[in-house]
Amino acid sequence: MLDPGSARCGAARPKATPGDRTTHTHDRVRRDTINTNGTVTLRAGGRRRHIGIGRTHARTHVLLLARDLHIRVINTATGELLRELTLDPTRSYQPTARPRRPPR
Repeated sequence: MLDPGSARCGAARPKATPGDRTTHTHDRVRRDTINTNGTVTLRAGGRRRHIGIGRTHARTHVLLLARDLHIRVINTATGELLRELTLDPTRSYQPTARPRRPPR
């Protein structure tokens, strides 16, 4: 046990103090598979978000790169960028940018 007056106690690290965290980001990497509906899920802000990619990419293995709300979805086999988006925190489903097909 160390004596409070010993020299080793003076070598302790300084306590952490609050600082400017405006430049700090939250980076994540996630491996997943696009489901049969053409979506992939990602948890953001404590809620699960569904990101639409497209049914043409169903069952494709992807790599999700997330920096705060900026998301990139990359095909792991080819390295092709499938989708890049900024997550809208007010929506649980992030639709693709493609226009809807016309009504019959």
